[in-house]
Amino acid sequence: MLTTRPRPRSGTGDGPRAAAGYPKRVTFPVVGMVGGGQLARMTHEAGIPLGIKFKLLSDSPQDSAAQVVSDVVIGDYRDLDTLREFARGCDVITFDHEHVPTEHLRALEADGIPVRPGPDALVHAQDKGVMRARLDEIGAPSPRHRIVADPADAAAFAAETGGFPIILKTVRGGYDGKGVWFVRSEDEARDPFLAGVPVLAEEKVDYVRELAASIVRSPHGQAVAYPVVESRQVDGVCDTVIAPAPGLSADLAGQAQELALRIAKELDVVGHLAVELFETRDGRILVNELAMRPHNSGHWTQDGAVTSQFANHVRAVLDLPLGDPRPRAPWTVMCNVLGGDYPDMYQAYLHCMARDPQLKIHMYGKDVKPGRKVGHVNTYGDDLDDVLDRARHAAGYLRGTIVE
Repeated sequence: MLTTRPRPRSGTGDGPRAAAGYPKRVTFPVVGMVGGGQLARMTHEAGIPLGIKFKLLSDSPQDSAAQVVSDVVIGDYRDLDTLREFARGCDVITFDHEHVPTEHLRALEADGIPVRPGPDALVHAQDKGVMRARLDEIGAPSPRHRIVADPADAAAFAAETGGFPIILKTVRGGYDGKGVWFVRSEDEARDPFLAGVPVLAEEKVDYVRELAASIVRSPHGQAVAYPVVESRQVDGVCDTVIAPAPGLSADLAGQAQELALRIAKELDVVGHLAVELFETRDGRILVNELAMRPHNSGHWTQDGAVTSQFANHVRAVLDLPLGDPRPRAPWTVMCNVLGGDYPDMYQAYLHCMARDPQLKIHMYGKDVKPGRKVGHVNTYGDDLDDVLDRARHAAGYLRGTIVE
């Protein structure tokens, strides 16, 4: 935990600042962020008003965050020596992604470097098998599941849970629908095993929609919970987030927030935790995935909450008091902007900004490629249908699927 040096008494020292009770020199902490994607870019942005210094470990100088952070190290996060050299001069290490080898993070901790979230927590977001086992231990509701050895074992699991279809997932490395298979037969179950890593089988849940419960927790145990949101997916990729989730009962919303807070405490998460959930047709919630970093389901908070997920993540990893997570408007909608056939999105700004002066556009500095997340838009207001229409129109116009 960071400590504050005692201020000199009024009248001591020299100069007007010292006379007013300020120290002669103020040193702001350095946050080391591993990963140069858009999450790092937006986390850095949130730290600027606080005077927080950022150091970035990025794969390439063209990465989204590397374009805007002044102190950038280009290197491979999978190399321990690179990580150790990067960590020099950092007050804390945090992450844009969950792929840093767990043993490397333990080595950094052994070197005396604060890592937040720590490896004992982060492994539950890195390894789906470890996550499911731990969630079972603490009694968190989950789909039926087990590790399967081969396609025949996957078929046996299907028989145990009511038959095909089932979901197969590689335990490490998947995101945005990658590493996940919807399997209808034993023959279709072959591909997941080609990666040479353990495969997790899960029942196909009969759900109404997907939800996400986001919380932020600090090292000394302070935690805040954001409103539970609805997350709508297209082809396995988050397309739209509605905050708060429309029509969600206060009881179920409270259950989801309490579950996220309990998971964060039990796993000793520090920073932002997103708990992706299924709302089932029989009125339950089940844990789908965990993410221990700022998350796509929380991008709405940039413009729709008093304190964004990014600002609170910075506060948490530095053990600063957390900010207010309450929404600023009755409804906020986030729509991802995907690359389409029109690479020059800048030309579309004129139309979008003129049509909706309240629109908030957030671009990531990425080359536009079809299907690639290159930005998002946020809209907010009192009428959900209007807010949804404005967000979808802006995202579609920027992509080129809407031309008027």
